[in-house]
Amino acid sequence: MSTDFKGTALVTGASSGIGEVYAERLADRGYDLILAARRVDRLEALAQKITARTGRKVEVLRADLSDRKDIAAVERRLADDASITLLVNNAGISLEGSILENGSENIERIVTVNVLAPTLLAAAAAQAFVARDKGGIINIASVLAFAPEMMDGIYSGTKAHLVGITQGLAAKLQGTQVRVQAVLPGATRSEIWEKSGKDVDAMMPGMVMDTADLVDAALVGFDRGEVITIPPLQDEAQYKAFEAARMAMAPNLSRKEVAPRYRQHA
Repeated sequence: MSTDFKGTALVTGASSGIGEVYAERLADRGYDLILAARRVDRLEALAQKITARTGRKVEVLRADLSDRKDIAAVERRLADDASITLLVNNAGISLEGSILENGSENIERIVTVNVLAPTLLAAAAAQAFVARDKGGIINIASVLAFAPEMMDGIYSGTKAHLVGITQGLAAKLQGTQVRVQAVLPGATRSEIWEKSGKDVDAMMPGMVMDTADLVDAALVGFDRGEVITIPPLQDEAQYKAFEAARMAMAPNLSRKEVAPRYRQHA
């Protein structure tokens, strides 16, 4: 446990699962905490436990990130509270069923929670941190960003968005003391599966990572300055090859002329 004070970490979706473990680990590292989620009773219980064990200051902030007003309140806190040095964009939801079985209300809700909220919070945090030249942003994405065919494309697409904004922001932050990381878990033991009506152990037997292992590995990646951290990927060379292929293709993606393979031939 660190005795060095590292500022305050704001963790969204902190009432259970990955967010709860991040709160525990960050308190151990010397952060005070602002825990944001809908379930205040669970946040308060976690706050009391963390404070009793570590002595760190823990504040509870009720926020429903499907509600634009609550998102704005968290944005303001990130913009105005100079003690905040780390944002963990963890809150997220999944759908029961695919795009074929869900109406506009459910689709709008997942896009709001998984895309709009973390994007606005990352923007607020990045602007505040750059002004002080200090801070970090951790976006919890998913390996499904790279494999949308494996599950419903909406959830996968929301996580691909987080990867995209993380990589774009990392490029803008070069030369500053502000770091950004996207964490891409595979199947991880958390309540999101139960809420979406899925039995993850039945779907992926022997492939479900414990939440504590996931967070501990992600923090190793953060300490190393990784922009993309994929805790379950055994062969790092596979990701490096993927990135190399993406970067090699990038200069060829915009041209005045249509590629010859798309020209009509008589």
